[in-house]
Amino acid sequence: MRFGITAKLFLAIFATCMLVLITMHWGVRMSFERGFVDYIKQGNAQRVEQLRDALQEQYAQYGDWTFLRNNERLVFKLLHTMDQNEDDGNSMRGWRVRLWVLDAQRNRLFGSPAPIAADSTWQAIRHQGRVVGWVVASPSERLTRDADINFDRQQQRTSWFIVGLSTLLAIIVTWLMARGLLAPVKRLMKGIHRLAAGEFTARVPVNTRDELGRLAQDFNQLATALEKNEQSRRAFMADISHELRTPLAVLRGELEAIQDGVRKADSGSLLSLQNEVSTLTKLVDDLHQLSLSDVGALAYRRVSVDLIQLLHISVASFNERFQKKHIKVITQLPERASAFGDPDRLSQLFNNLLENSLRYTDNGGQLQIRAHTENGVCTLIWEDSAPGVDAEQLARIFDRFYRAERSRNRASGGSGLGLAICKNIVEAHGGRLYASASLLGGLQMTAEFPLHPPES
Repeated sequence: MRFGITAKLFLAIFATCMLVLITMHWGVRMSFERGFVDYIKQGNAQRVEQLRDALQEQYAQYGDWTFLRNNERLVFKLLHTMDQNEDDGNSMRGWRVRLWVLDAQRNRLFGSPAPIAADSTWQAIRHQGRVVGWVVASPSERLTRDADINFDRQQQRTSWFIVGLSTLLAIIVTWLMARGLLAPVKRLMKGIHRLAAGEFTARVPVNTRDELGRLAQDFNQLATALEKNEQSRRAFMADISHELRTPLAVLRGELEAIQDGVRKADSGSLLSLQNEVSTLTKLVDDLHQLSLSDVGALAYRRVSVDLIQLLHISVASFNERFQKKHIKVITQLPERASAFGDPDRLSQLFNNLLENSLRYTDNGGQLQIRAHTENGVCTLIWEDSAPGVDAEQLARIFDRFYRAERSRNRASGGSGLGLAICKNIVEAHGGRLYASASLLGGLQMTAEFPLHPPES
């Protein structure tokens, strides 16, 4: 039989309660029995002392033991008198031990003919400084009187009744406590089952601030992240199919037109087909680069490099293309900025950013590239002129296949993956890439890299 976590927790708490309850019951019973017997011993000792004092008075009055010989009723009368005159609320009426009265030579004057126990209590009767007799009391190690025995049994019944009632209360309280403590765990289990079944909208309520509450918060964050990832995956697949469908449709239309004789298979039609194939090739290459950078499989051969030198090389390779669009390129760069990175990937980053500005900046505009170093960080800033993007577009500019309507379109040749690849490259170098609105009316891209001392 397999127990659930609720039953296990219930048994653990209940077993602990029962262990504590039984230990307390045993301790209370032992304390009561010992205390009760000690109480009886003290009472008997006091009575024996009282009897001794009474006999001393009688002996002083008569001068010998003749008054007691063959007169056992006198002792009973003295005992009865002490019981009637006893007003102490802490004592109990009645004698619980055997008594003997002996003379100085230890001859028996009063008492049972049974032999005197070796551990009996002896009280000397003195007259004029000498021992004239003894009062002997048998030891009281157990209860002998019916009243004492009935009192002890009553206490036992009461004690066991309390144990039974406490056990019942422990069962009820432990069960409620186990269910209450495990209620958040059960909600988490249900949420995990829903999440495992693909229901990424599953959430669990957070009612506490303890470890279970923090676990519920972490679960909700995980579910939110999985929901966003699922939405991104679906959007990504839709975007890929959309991006691939367009050039394929153009290729199919061109080939059908040539096949039907609508268009001739001349150099113009072949150039159109080649352009669409180039678009597909670039899209596939970008997807491959993005997938490698996402999983961290993009090859990085890190050395000490000069970011400014690599940037100068990239700008020089784009000068002619910027001049054709009459875009003015202004650079404000320091002499050098050493970093630890891959020169090829950093060049790919700079080329992608320059390509992005070249494609999406209107003719006759300008591009400003600035850099400065501070607190061990090199900050590179790209600012281009109109068209710009609004706040909503800025929040999604690094999403895959995302294009702002006014500036990013398929006719420009972009796949919408370049900035996503740039972000992965910068983060792989321990830096940060973010976008903002440019004062020139366009887009500002800021890349931050940790500096590294150049190799000697």
